[in-house]
Amino acid sequence: QVQLVESGGGLVHPGGSLRLSCEASGFIFGNYAMAWFRQAPGKDRQFVAGVNWSGGGTIYADSVRGRFTISRDNAENTLDLQMNSLKAEDTAVYLCAKSYARETYSRPGYYNYWGQGIQVTVSS
Repeated sequence: QVQLVESGGGLVHPGGSLRLSCEASGFIFGNYAMAWFRQAPGKDRQFVAGVNWSGGGTIYADSVRGRFTISRDNAENTLDLQMNSLKAEDTAVYLCAKSYARETYSRPGYYNYWGQGIQVTVSS
């Protein structure tokens, strides 16, 4: 079965960096787009960044563009999110998501499997 397991979260000061990883199994990883979403308490799930099947196409939410970088390793079945210049408003549970498409989109409806999520807290 499809499994998506996130790691790398934690507590970081404003301005700091974190790198999230998602280990995927149970499907042909290199055939599908992947993405990171986040959800803060009391808020809707929000698209953060997405990458297409090959890694050659990426999209970002306006709020993270220039600070976050999404990447994938199809040989290792891993998806990463490098987060720099973190702000308090980046605090949320971050979720790895698998699309049913090869190209990446920002709407949650394009994603059919989700990880359990990992907490990222940005606080002084």
